Amino acid sequence: MGVVGSSERNLKMIREALGVNITSRDSTVYLRGDRSPVTIAKRVLERLGEATDENTALSRQQVLNLISDETVAEDKRNRTSEALDDPALPGASLEEWDGRLAVFSAGRPVKPKTGNQQAYIESIRDHDLVFCVGPAGTGKTYLAVAAAVHLLKTDRCRKLILVRPAVEAGEKLGYLPGDLQAKVNPYLRPLLDALHDMMDFGTIQRFMASDVIEVVPLAYMRGRTLNNAVIILDEAQNTTKGQMKMFLTRLGHGSKMIVTGDTTQIDLPDPKESGLIDATRRLMQTSGIGFSQLTTLDVVRHPIVQKIIEAYGEDDARNRAQTNGESA
Repeated sequence: MGVVGSSERNLKMIREALGVNITSRDSTVYLRGDRSPVTIAKRVLERLGEATDENTALSRQQVLNLISDETVAEDKRNRTSEALDDPALPGASLEEWDGRLAVFSAGRPVKPKTGNQQAYIESIRDHDLVFCVGPAGTGKTYLAVAAAVHLLKTDRCRKLILVRPAVEAGEKLGYLPGDLQAKVNPYLRPLLDALHDMMDFGTIQRFMASDVIEVVPLAYMRGRTLNNAVIILDEAQNTTKGQMKMFLTRLGHGSKMIVTGDTTQIDLPDPKESGLIDATRRLMQTSGIGFSQLTTLDVVRHPIVQKIIEAYGEDDARNRAQTNGESA
C-alpha cells in the first residue's frame, strides 16, 4: 500500500508524469517504456519503498516532488555521461534538453497542449531570445515561467527574472501606498500567480530573499547586464520602442530572454509606439532569434474565452488596418 498508494494513487501519478506503462500485480510492480522514464520511475519506486520501510506516509505533493527530483537527477546524469563521451565538447552537452518540463502544477505535469505551444517550448530550448505573440489564454506567460522554472531546477541557469511594464489597462489607479514592492505588486501579480502554481511558497520566498528569483518592473532594468539567467518580459506590447531596446540589450552570457505579448491589447496612448510590434518587425529576419505565434486555437482557459477573442477579432483587425493606413 505504501509504495503504490491508496487506489494505486502513486502509480497513476508516475504514469501521468513520465508516460510509462506501470502496473501492479501480486505485490510486484511492472514497468514498460523508454529507458530514461523507466529509470526515473524505478528510482521513484525505490524511494517510496524506503519511505514505507520507515513508516513515513507521503502526501500527494511529496510524491510529485520525488518524481520531479528524480527527473532532474536523471537529466543531470545523462548530461554528465554525454560530457564524458565527448570530452572535446563538454559545454555543448550541458545545453541538451528534450523539451519536457520537470515542473508540476496542481498535481499534474506542466506540458504544452497544442502543436503551437510545443513549438514555443522548442523555440525557447533552441534560442537565447524568443518572442511569443498571441491572444489572451494561450499560455504565453505560463509556459515561459514553466520553462524558466525547469531551467532553474536543472541548473541550466542561476537566476530567474520576471519583468513587466507598469502600464495601467485603461484606468488611472492614482497614488498607490506602500514601498516599491507594494506599489508594483498589482502589475506583477500575473507573473507571481504563475510562479506560485509551480513552486511552493517557502521555496519562492527563500529564492526571492536570496535574489535567485526577481520580480521587477521594466523601469528598473536599465543599466544591468544579466548573465546566466532566464529573463521573461510579459505584456511586452505595452513597452515603448525605447524601453524594448533597453530591455533587449540587457541580455548577457549564458542567459535566455523570453518576450511575450498580445498586440491586440495595447494600453499605450499611441499604439503605433509599441515596442513589441517594432521589435518583431526589425528582428524577424535576424538569425538566432525565435518567433512563436499562438492563435485562438491555442486558448487553454475556459472554452468561452476563445469565443470572446473571436468576437472581438474583427474590430481588432479593422483597428490595425486603420492604424497601418494612417502610418503609411
